[in-house]
Amino acid sequence: MASSSGNSSICTKIQSSGSEEDLQVLRTDERKNKRKLSNRESARRSRMRKRNHLEDLTKQVSQFTKENREILGTIDMTTQHYLKIEAENCVLRAQMGELGQRLQSLNDIIVDIINHTTTSYERDCYLTSAQNFTNTRCFHQPVFQW
Repeated sequence: MASSSGNSSICTKIQSSGSEEDLQVLRTDERKNKRKLSNRESARRSRMRKRNHLEDLTKQVSQFTKENREILGTIDMTTQHYLKIEAENCVLRAQMGELGQRLQSLNDIIVDIINHTTTSYERDCYLTSAQNFTNTRCFHQPVFQW
């Protein structure tokens, strides 16, 4: 019997060492499975973050495209308005030049008339007042103002 009890203790040792190995294998497998699940979950969250980020970027591109279109429209309208005003200013400058020439011609005529019909004192008074009139601020201001 001693031999059978010796065999049984050897079997128990083998079984116990086998079950310890099995437990260790089970623990290792369990850790691997947990790690796999954790990695899968992490990858899923990462894909979700990437998807959300891509959606946000797409929305930004759409918003910026819309703003860009609005800005370009505003620039176009402003450019057209500027060109129209510039053309009007050109016409007004030409008219101002013509009116300046007319005024000069009229002043020359008046000076000729005064030279032929007045005394030197009256001439000096007129010429001084005419110079003061033409030197007033109204002739030196821009024709078109905003």
